[in-house]
Amino acid sequence: MTTEVRVPTLGESVTEATVATWFKKPGDAVQADEMLCELETDKVTVEVPSPVSGKMGEIIAAEGETVGVNALLAMIDAGAGAEPSTDAAPKAVDAGPEVVKPRDDAQGGARVDVMVPTLGESVTEATVSTWFKKVGDVVAADEMLCELETDKVSVEVPSPAAGTITEILAAEGATVQANGQLAVLSSGADAQAAAPADAPAPAAASAPASGKDVENAPSAKKAMAEAGLSADQVTGTGRDGRIMKEDVAKAAAAGASAPPPVASAPAPRAPVAADDAAREERVKMTRLRQTIAKRLKDSQNTAAMLTTYNEVDMTEVMALRSEYKELFAKKHGVKLGFMSFFTKACVHALKEVPEVNAEIDGTDIVYKNFVHMGIAAGTPTGLVVPVIRDVDNMSFAGIEKAIAEKGARARDGKLSMAEMQGGTFTISNGGVYGSLMSSPILNPPQSGILGMHKIQDRPMAINGQVVIRPMMYLALSYDHRIVDGKGAVTFLVRVKEALEDPRRLLMDL
Repeated sequence: MTTEVRVPTLGESVTEATVATWFKKPGDAVQADEMLCELETDKVTVEVPSPVSGKMGEIIAAEGETVGVNALLAMIDAGAGAEPSTDAAPKAVDAGPEVVKPRDDAQGGARVDVMVPTLGESVTEATVSTWFKKVGDVVAADEMLCELETDKVSVEVPSPAAGTITEILAAEGATVQANGQLAVLSSGADAQAAAPADAPAPAAASAPASGKDVENAPSAKKAMAEAGLSADQVTGTGRDGRIMKEDVAKAAAAGASAPPPVASAPAPRAPVAADDAAREERVKMTRLRQTIAKRLKDSQNTAAMLTTYNEVDMTEVMALRSEYKELFAKKHGVKLGFMSFFTKACVHALKEVPEVNAEIDGTDIVYKNFVHMGIAAGTPTGLVVPVIRDVDNMSFAGIEKAIAEKGARARDGKLSMAEMQGGTFTISNGGVYGSLMSSPILNPPQSGILGMHKIQDRPMAINGQVVIRPMMYLALSYDHRIVDGKGAVTFLVRVKEALEDPRRLLMDL
């Protein structure tokens, strides 16, 4: 029988670790509770014991790799006479995009592991948002089992085969790693779903030789000792009934022992009156919101960010748009908006001031001889920035079509990670929400972002006369490490000139 070795709970707020040292290699005999490897986190070193006695199988996470909580580390062939046929499972884990790992289960049916699909470049983990099925449900091939939420997009996980769900390994709200295991299906016709329906049953079935052959998480052991709880007082939700640290916290909160939860409460919060606390609502931040918060703060901490302002008279753009919008829509099948004008104006200005379209890489400046324009879009779950590639080679119609298509996909949560990566410059339009003036924050590693705002009629002095004109404030936030004040002001002036006289775009002036 093959047993999986997974990353234990690493501690409060610690989500990943580095594999420091392996004490065993494939083929070595191991005893239950014998140390297999050592993990290194930001604060502590965690030893991972063997959950069973047997022979060391394949090592999935090599030394130096970064792994998340509950990620697969290695496989162990339980018992000295483990058959080589179990090697099929580790090979499937190492297959990257593969999500199906068929094996023979204890009941003679084909066991199929449901794995986390490829999440996108640089995305290493996701949160299980919703399970559409439960243990015991019969599912068809390609039927949606659950939905994962990453930093930017939602990913639906289809069933790799027809069968019965016998085990759910990652509950709603759990964080899973790329290529981690989500659930187990039994695709055999005789698969029994009743046994896995109860939590204790899998633990008993997976360890026939001993009633307690499942090793609890080391952090859970420590938490139980601190809370004065025994293992039979805690219901394990880990694989094969393994007790995790979160299970101990739940058991302690449900019983008379309250000190552990109180001790782990975050300290930096101002005192709240009892009547006010009763009216508060605490909601966990979504992964998207957590990522937005982290990236915005990282941007402030890294870049020497500065903002310069100007204003633009939108009279000519509005007149041109009003004159040709019907013909434009009739010919191209898309409305003529303001964003294509601003995109064209920015492309024109970036050619003159290329450092605004560059980025810093260590001690080098990387100049981009192309423009991949990020267009910030608000969605019900937060701000995303889809990227329109090679916008400098696109027409007004092409830009408007791309913006409309990306915007619709963003609102529906259908954008892929690839569609939000590689931008060289960003435009953010706060004017659609009524913003009159603001300072946009850089989208790293980019060195510039243009903020558009509300168009508002204001009295302006034109040729010695006071006239009412539709005016918009513009803001350019830039990284002062690479862009000087002269370059930033020149860029914004060129955008202003192109918008106030759109003919300059045709003449390349």
